[in-house]
Amino acid sequence: MATNDCRLVIGMMMTIFLASFVSADPDLLQDVCVADLASGVKMNGFACKSNISSDDFFFAGLAKPALTNNTFGATVSSASVQQINGLNTLGVSMARIDYAPGGINPPHTHPRATEIVFVLEGELDVGFITTDNKLFSKTIKVGEIFTFPRGLIHFQINNGKVPAAVIAAFNSQLPGTQRVANALFASSPTVEDVVLTKAFQVGTKFVEKVKSRLAPKK
Repeated sequence: MATNDCRLVIGMMMTIFLASFVSADPDLLQDVCVADLASGVKMNGFACKSNISSDDFFFAGLAKPALTNNTFGATVSSASVQQINGLNTLGVSMARIDYAPGGINPPHTHPRATEIVFVLEGELDVGFITTDNKLFSKTIKVGEIFTFPRGLIHFQINNGKVPAAVIAAFNSQLPGTQRVANALFASSPTVEDVVLTKAFQVGTKFVEKVKSRLAPKK
């Protein structure tokens, strides 16, 4: 990555760090609280483990592009509290998203966080939809940034002929992701067909076809 691009990434990360002071997550009450993912204690977040090390704050999983040979031609590599246990109570997380040519990160929401993306390579058509159904969209290129407000449906698609990638940052340790299509057509138990046929004004055969395509692979 060029020096200017590195400076832009660092600047973006500093912005997210400062924004964490007004993050969507609750304020921390101690220096660190490394998540004990194996704990049976249920709370808003994760219990703290007693023995911690620098490895609890380290993650190399975003260093390389992920494979994109899947249905959507895009892969999200998360760096949340589930990968970096030291993020527990800190109110920040990241992700890397890689897109094949034509790849899409389909319409989804993050119920617990605002998202900001920085383009590492390629270019993307991105957008979000407000609660009054207004679309805000733009084409973003290398070194450019776009923000998706917390909880709003948004998407990214690579309409170019070369791969693309972004680094995403969130003001939550675990922003959560809910894909619109999967939530409606692949829930467990499933949403009644009558709800979907009336909501989308389609026939039962269409609903069943979509459900079969989105059903979790066994």
